[in-house]
Amino acid sequence: MARAAEVLSIVSASYSAKMVGQERLRTSLLVSLIAGGHILLESVPGLAKTTAASTLADTVKAQFKRIQCTPDLLPSDITGNQIYDAATGTFRTVLGPVHANFVLLDEINRSSAKTQSAMLEAMQEHQTTIGGEVHHLPKPFLVIATQNPIEQEGTYELPEAQMDRFLLKEIVEYPSPAEEFEILSRIDSGVLDPDRHVSSSISLDDVRLLQDVASRIYVDPAIRNYIVSIAYVTRNPAPYIGEDRARFIKYGASPRASIAFLQASRALALLSGRSHVLPEDIRALRHLVLRHRVLLTFEADAEGIRSEEIIDQIFASVPTP
Repeated sequence: MARAAEVLSIVSASYSAKMVGQERLRTSLLVSLIAGGHILLESVPGLAKTTAASTLADTVKAQFKRIQCTPDLLPSDITGNQIYDAATGTFRTVLGPVHANFVLLDEINRSSAKTQSAMLEAMQEHQTTIGGEVHHLPKPFLVIATQNPIEQEGTYELPEAQMDRFLLKEIVEYPSPAEEFEILSRIDSGVLDPDRHVSSSISLDDVRLLQDVASRIYVDPAIRNYIVSIAYVTRNPAPYIGEDRARFIKYGASPRASIAFLQASRALALLSGRSHVLPEDIRALRHLVLRHRVLLTFEADAEGIRSEEIIDQIFASVPTP
C-alpha cells in the first residue's frame, strides 16, 4: 500500500503538471488503468482528451498509439496484416497500432461496424489473429475511446451490447473560466508543448503493482450484496422507483455492471489510500458504470430524461449498507 501510494503520487503530479483541472477525468483514467478495463470518453472536441491520454502514457513510459477513426478504416488497419515480401517470397506479419499499452481510439463512432467489432474483440480477448496466428496484446493494455455527441453525420453509433464492454463511460465537461485562463498561461510558458515530456515517471512494473494491490482490496459481503441489489433494481425497477419512472428504462444493466462495480471500486479505494471498499465508492462510480448500461426508451429521450436521473433514483431506492 505504501509503494502504491508513492506511485500514485508521481502519476498525479505528472498529470497535474500538464493538465489543467479535469480531476474527474484523471480519476476515471486511473480507475480504468488499475482495474484493467477500458474507458469511453464523450465530449465535444477540444477538451484535452488526447492530451490526457498521452500524458498518462508519458508518465508511465509506455507505448502510446493514436488511431483516428474514419469510415474507410479497415479492421486490418487496427489489428495488423500480412505483407508479401518479394525478396524472400514469404509473407511477414506487421502488427497494427492496437499492439500498444495505451491506445487512443479517436471518434470511434466514425469507424464502420466491422472495424468497431475488430477493436472491441481485441479489447475483450486481449489478442488479435493475423493470418491464423494469435498475437497477444501487451500488459497493461488500456483503450481510451472517444466519441463526439454533437455531430452524427457520417457516424456509426456503437451498439448498446458493445458499449457494455467499456468498464466506464465518462462525460468530459468544459473547463471553468479560471481553468481556461490557466490553460492560456501554460501555453505561453511552453508547458503544453507536445515535445515537452513529464519530469518524473513510473514503469510498467509499477502499474502491474497497482493492479495487483487493487485486486487484493477487501470487499465486504455487504458491499457485494449492495452491488447485486443495484443491478437487480435496474432490471426490475417498477417496485422500487414506481411505474411512472420505470417505463423510461428499456433494458437494465447486465452482470458486467456488477463486475465493473467490483473492479472499479477496488481501484477507487486504492486511489483513496484504503485497503477496503466503502459504500461511498459504489455511489461515486454510479454514473461511470451505469450510464452506458441502463438504456432508456425513446420516450425518455423525447421528454429530456437523462440516464443519470434514473440512476440516482435507483440508488435512492436501495438501502446503503
